[in-house]
Parts: sequence; structure tokens; C-alpha cells
Amino acid sequence: MNIEIDLTQNLKSKPNADQIAFGTIFTDHMFVMDYSTEKGWYDPRIVPYQPIALDPAAMIFHYGQTIFEGLKAYTTPDDRILLFRPEKNFRRLNLSADRMSIPAIDEQFALAGLQKLIEVEKEWVPKAVGNSLYIRPFIIGTEPNLSLAPSKTYQFIIILSPVGSYYKDGIQPIKIHVEYEYTRAVRGGTGFAKTAGNYAAAYKAQEKATTEGYSQVLWLDGIEKKYIEEVGSMNVFFKINGEVITPELNGSILEGITRMSIIELLKGWGITVIERRISLEELYNAANCGELEEAFGTGTAAVISPIGELNWGNRNIVINKSEIGSLSQKLYDTLTGIQTGKLEDLNGWTVEVK
Repeated sequence: MNIEIDLTQNLKSKPNADQIAFGTIFTDHMFVMDYSTEKGWYDPRIVPYQPIALDPAAMIFHYGQTIFEGLKAYTTPDDRILLFRPEKNFRRLNLSADRMSIPAIDEQFALAGLQKLIEVEKEWVPKAVGNSLYIRPFIIGTEPNLSLAPSKTYQFIIILSPVGSYYKDGIQPIKIHVEYEYTRAVRGGTGFAKTAGNYAAAYKAQEKATTEGYSQVLWLDGIEKKYIEEVGSMNVFFKINGEVITPELNGSILEGITRMSIIELLKGWGITVIERRISLEELYNAANCGELEEAFGTGTAAVISPIGELNWGNRNIVINKSEIGSLSQKLYDTLTGIQTGKLEDLNGWTVEVK
């Protein structure tokens, strides 16, 4: 399929590097492709950024049939534009699509469409240190039909948003509240998929944690409320007695691209990484005997988010004196160095946008 390009005649002003709030400013153009059961995916195009016209009965509004991804483009010191493992994001988009009964996309074509869009919007990729271009691919069910069944029509859209540095004042360990009342996901549900309902369902717990002075929520398994799963919308890691432990992928935990990269880096450095169930009780005991050395969340937005304190009912677990650990710092520096082209990419993770 050829990608049609319709360029806008009304270019927007670029924001100042120090005035970019996450997800509030969008570039001049977007990528759009349609689907019907008769045609499959068709009519790929780059068009001016604009509102989407949908029937009020469109199934996305009523049954939440939607999936999305999140990745970034970075400017290197020599003015190249790099994507970080984008093929993994489109592979995961198809995993989410399968779970939500959405037709799969051609992953290579989707990546080609993204690269073409960034070529059009290359002036929007921030050059300031710590800034990047956030990329949001998503698919929505568009059929106007209130029947409880998968949509027969869809749109695949990619929008771009310049974002500022996640850590404007340097990496600061965060305080986390352990959530007992609400559940993020259960095995057999949609926890491993990036679908909208997973995130909206987390708002209530996050609101409660915020009012109590905590930055994020630590999610436990939905059955026993015993085993650690995720922190906020991030995967989570613990360094205990020299080993790094992270909850195993069990059907309710998102398979993070940053998580995957962290594990590969650690193993390459000769550090033992164990993917298994880990209970809050085990973590508390490790902290009490001085074996809990570091904890951190991982995700596209922050890359590494060190955890300084966990609130577990009437018990507080303070980790590494609420300071960032040396391993967390090394991982952050290495990953961001590869993403921005400041460090050599020995693993072939980056894709240059020509």
C-alpha cells in the first residue's frame, strides 16, 4: 500500500523546550488507516492533525474496544533521529489486538508509516537534553452498532507529542502506597494488554494515594492480595541480596519494552535476574534484615523511577535511605544513553529515521 500525504497549510508554532507538559501539545500531522471486514486494512494516509468524526453509536464509546502503544523518538548529539525498539511496540500492539478481538495490523507496514510520519514532522523532535517526541499509536472500533460484538470497522491512528524531561530536577525516589481495596487486573483478564479500561480502572486508587501524599500505587495480585504485580503503570524490580527480582509475566502484568531491555542489560552485566512471584511479606522481611538494597519502576515515560518508600498499612518500608541506588542510576544512564545515541548501541535496539 502507498501512503498518501496531505500536508497542512497552517503550521503550528513549536513550543519552548522548557514549556512542554506531557501529552498536551501535538504536531501538525497524524497517520490514519481504516479497516473493514470487506477490505481489510486500507487507505493509509498522513493528514493534518484534526478531530475524529464518529457516530455517537460507535462501539468504542460503549464497549471500550480500543488498544494503544507508547514509544519515543530522540534526537542524537549529531542530529539523527532514533526510535528505541519500535518493532517490539507494534508486536505488543498485535498481542493487545488479539485479546480485544481487533484485527491485526502489518507490523512492518505500521513501522514504515510511523517512520514516514516522523520524516514529515522531523522539526518537531525536540533537541533539548531530556526532551523527546512521544508517539501514541492506537486503534479504535468505529462501527455504529450497539450490539454486543466486535466492531466490523476500525481506525488505526498515530499521533505525536513533544514532551519535556520526566526528571526536571534530577531523579528523585518516590513514595508508594500499597493498594488493597482495588485490583488492577487478574489472570485471564486484560492486564497484559494495553487497553483503555485498565488505566481508567486505576484512577480511583491513584486518587486515594495522591491525597495521602504518595506518588504511585503498588498493585497486588487480584486473588490473594499477596503478590506484587506492578507499580502505577510501570513494571517493578527489587534488588535483594545482590540479585534482581521482578514479578513474572502471568497474564495480568504488562510485558514492558523497558522491562525487557532492563533484564537483557542486567544479564549482560552478569547480574542475576529472577522472574518469579514475590510477596509483600517477603519484601518486608528482606527490608528488615537489610537485604532489600534497591527498588525501581520501569516504563517508557520515566525509563527508571526509583522507589524510596513503600507504605504497607501501618508499616513503612524505607529503601536505600530514600536515595537512588547505584544500579538504578547505571540502568537509567545506560538506557537513556542508548536511546539518545550518546552510547554505542551494542544490541541493535535503535532504528534511525532517515
